[in-house]
Amino acid sequence: MISVDGDRSALPHPLMPAPFDLDRFLTAQSPQLADVLGELKRGRKVSHWMWYFFPQLRGLGLSSTAQFYGIESLDEAAAFLAHPVLGPRLRECVTLMNSHRTRSAEQILGQVDALKFRSSLTLFARASDNDAVFVEALDRFYDGQPDPRTLELLDGH
Repeated sequence: MISVDGDRSALPHPLMPAPFDLDRFLTAQSPQLADVLGELKRGRKVSHWMWYFFPQLRGLGLSSTAQFYGIESLDEAAAFLAHPVLGPRLRECVTLMNSHRTRSAEQILGQVDALKFRSSLTLFARASDNDAVFVEALDRFYDGQPDPRTLELLDGH
């Protein structure tokens, strides 16, 4: 909102860089999108893409890849969800996961990536004020239990 005296300093400038580097996700996702959607539709992950399709908080994963694609804050998670490509794509991928009524997250993603998926769901459920698609996945795959370590990091413990 512009103040009465016309001060526009609080408005974002169209040439200012975005506060978060979300392009890193677009760059990583683009060449693998068709494969990832196919794997999720079939209910069996066979390639490596968890970090940038289902990102989790930075600090949970220790590898350089996990750190690079780690989400820094709730604000960055909200920006990811609000992004015109990344937000709908994440919801589509979670919806595909939710479509598998007879398979567990471990059966679809493998044991380690099922843990990352739970962390990602917890982060984006919190960032979205409990968007139904994330809550449904937490209910469906994890008995409604969010990832405790993600909650600790979000709450600053």
